[in-house]
Amino acid sequence: MNTDQKRAFKLNCAGRMLDLSAEPKIMGILNTTPDSFYDGGTLLGQGHTLDLDRALDHALAMIRAGASIIDIGGESSRPGAKKISDSEEIARTIPLIALLSQKSDILISIDTYKAEVAKHALQAGAHIVNDISGFTFDQNLPAVCRKYQAAVILMHTPVKPESMLWSTGTDSGGEDIITRVNCSLAQSISLAEKNAIENIIIDPGFGFGKSVAENFQLLNKLASLLALGRPILAGVSRKSFLGHAIKPPEGETLPPSERLAATIAAQTIALINGASILRVHDVEAASQCIGVVMGGRKAEKLDT
Repeated sequence: MNTDQKRAFKLNCAGRMLDLSAEPKIMGILNTTPDSFYDGGTLLGQGHTLDLDRALDHALAMIRAGASIIDIGGESSRPGAKKISDSEEIARTIPLIALLSQKSDILISIDTYKAEVAKHALQAGAHIVNDISGFTFDQNLPAVCRKYQAAVILMHTPVKPESMLWSTGTDSGGEDIITRVNCSLAQSISLAEKNAIENIIIDPGFGFGKSVAENFQLLNKLASLLALGRPILAGVSRKSFLGHAIKPPEGETLPPSERLAATIAAQTIALINGASILRVHDVEAASQCIGVVMGGRKAEKLDT
């Protein structure tokens, strides 16, 4: 698949079009959780409940900065995170989805692997279901996505968050990581297609059950996933494997708050290797990153 072909994706997201043919898009992360690894609790008010006005302002700010999609999540998927009930996840996300859909025509994604949560989100105005499990955690989710004609993001993860460890120097073993991710995503795509779901985005799952080395192998060989024929989302924003790469000699791994420069570097590599969507905390920085990469591509075409 050449560079022009890999950008020729247009997806129907519950009746709304996502055109990835011109340039990569930005998905802004909006977590309504108290425990996400970077921004957990930042949008909560008194009593640890969601401050809707603050959350809406944050979403609108990301849109002004260049986000094409807002990804709203109510349950943390960081390593060791505890699972919450469907009702709690619904309470954390649906009011914001409903309000944002009234205030903006932005594409909205619900970050969940639960069928019941996805159903309420799509009814409230979401267009995309972002499933970290690639349809492996909840067998009822594909039917919900089909019913509401949602586009789906299918991610690779080998284990559930509560059993996951932070990225370390130890490989997960077995086949090489590229083969494992490729095979797993191919199975997820097949499952989606069997449920008459065609509008599919794939995500290799950076940081999910992978060693530091495996994450970098995935990043460097991301283009190999283009053979699956689906647009690629790269979610590298402030991930722990980046902290390992930039820690000072004999020093501690740098915390998420100090990983922005490393994030931009990783996003640049992802874009060069075929990513069509960046899932990010820092929308303005990602927008500038895309501008530079696309500027370089335009210059290459002028030179040839």
